[in-house]
Amino acid sequence: MSVNGPAAYGMYPRNVALPEVVCALNRAGFDNEEICMVLSPAHPVATVVRDAKILDDKPEESATSARMIGWFSEFGAVVIPTVGFFIRSQAFFHALVVEQNFPALSRGSRTLLALGFSEGEAKRLGHQLCDVGAMVYVSCHENGEADSAIELLRRAGAREAASLGIAKSAGAAA
Repeated sequence: MSVNGPAAYGMYPRNVALPEVVCALNRAGFDNEEICMVLSPAHPVATVVRDAKILDDKPEESATSARMIGWFSEFGAVVIPTVGFFIRSQAFFHALVVEQNFPALSRGSRTLLALGFSEGEAKRLGHQLCDVGAMVYVSCHENGEADSAIELLRRAGAREAASLGIAKSAGAAA
């Protein structure tokens, strides 16, 4: 897997059930290690992680936080700008941590630039991410897989789904 190869992404509102999006990708043959999620710090899931207290006097909240952190650790990467990140994949680790050298951009835009978006797209999507809530990014082995992932992301409710460099809105014809 390479973060610089073919990839697809979908932008989702805060109320979309991300586990359902991931299950659709898994059923189509995409492994969790090929998936990266970038969540707005205001996303409800980000709030659970930000406020996580594993050893707390409220066992139900602790269990929810632990389950969420465990779920995040199954993916190639999950990034919540200003909150933290979970990285399992060496390819995502290299792109998101080792090669981060974009001081003029906000944290969210730097993350997107590291994933292979152009500077203009990283800024545009970074701003949109604050409003929309979540991005699901899928690293693919070939262009055909990226096309398949785009269609899956659209069917799972993406407001925008495209491959890198070829912005196709969710409503536009492919």
